Amino acid sequence: MALLQHVSFVPLARAMRSRSLTLASSTVAVPSLEKASQVDSRVLLGMSEKELQQLALDFGQQSYRGKQLHHLLYKRKVKEIQDFSHLPLAFRNDLQAAGWRVGRSAVYKAVTASDGTVKLLIKLEDNRLVETVGIPVEDDKGAVRLTACVSSQVGCPLRCSFCATGKGGFSRNLKSYEIVEQVLAIEELFKKRVTNVVFMGMGEPMLNMKEVLGAHRCLNKDVQIGQRMMTISTVGVPNTIKKLASHKLQSTLALSLHAPNQKVREQIVPSAKSYPLDAIMKDCRDYFLETSRRVSFEYTLLAGVNDAVEHAIELADLIQEWGPGYHVNLIPFNPIEGSEYRRPYKKAVLAFSAALESRKITVSVRQTRGLDASAACGQLRNEFQKSPLLPDSDDVQSQLGIAVAC
Repeated sequence: MALLQHVSFVPLARAMRSRSLTLASSTVAVPSLEKASQVDSRVLLGMSEKELQQLALDFGQQSYRGKQLHHLLYKRKVKEIQDFSHLPLAFRNDLQAAGWRVGRSAVYKAVTASDGTVKLLIKLEDNRLVETVGIPVEDDKGAVRLTACVSSQVGCPLRCSFCATGKGGFSRNLKSYEIVEQVLAIEELFKKRVTNVVFMGMGEPMLNMKEVLGAHRCLNKDVQIGQRMMTISTVGVPNTIKKLASHKLQSTLALSLHAPNQKVREQIVPSAKSYPLDAIMKDCRDYFLETSRRVSFEYTLLAGVNDAVEHAIELADLIQEWGPGYHVNLIPFNPIEGSEYRRPYKKAVLAFSAALESRKITVSVRQTRGLDASAACGQLRNEFQKSPLLPDSDDVQSQLGIAVAC
């Protein structure tokens, strides 16, 4: 028995070094299984097929076992290692003994709006809640496009004045697998592949760029969503747009502008004080030149604040000053509890849009979805959580077979 234990520990020791884990040690002693189970980064979700093949080899398995792992994670969406029925029981046991886990979380709450939009609250390992939204849209030909709006942080530190997420405070960055699992949860709920991903949920993606880029890679290569079907949003963080451009992604950059001048922008977005409008516009121009991907300016219309025709004219002048390659996406404000802002009348939205179009600015008005499902970013999460849930709190829904509340 002692010999068998020794033999099984050898591949486990190699597995401790997989996925670029750096475990410094001056001896060749085999790590104990108790210590191995405490290493949080041993998560399968987010790993590439090549990394999973190497992991299989590290455990003394043939490389094709890594391909099977990849299929189980991203195609079948299996949540527990013991449910990897295609893999030998000994391999499954060794993975668990070494502290590996899938990395999927439970769905704590699901709310469906009358238009089919679904918002999920996902309960993370540390009992924090994070939002993700599934938005089904049927085109003229009857084909359904399913967009997943994913969060990149638990909360947000930037505290934009109109945003429910900012009012809920900031807890931590999400890991890349915690972003990827949001897309898989949407696919499971709708029983349909996600076609588009927008990093427009809770948090500021540019303040968590490493994990966002890791999730982007996984969603593209492993979940197989095209780069051009993904959008990364930012309110503007100094020096980050240039860094993102250097990766030459074929994804859209969405800049949350919300104002045609610095004064109004600082009123709406407190962090704008550290990132002047001219500097943002220059970085957006450089992003377009570097990637050949147009930049979308997100503009939340707030009644009596930034929705006048004069604001539209000023916005058009600003955009034209910095050249082609831009698109304006107008977003009528989603009302949130306790907010001083109001949603503009449809007449004001149409007048703003017409003023931009008359000045040759490409513009669209975002269709409002899920108003009856606490659709404003961060709103549903704030209803349930100001601090971590108690460890023994029960899930309102299980991950499978969710009874969605209408």
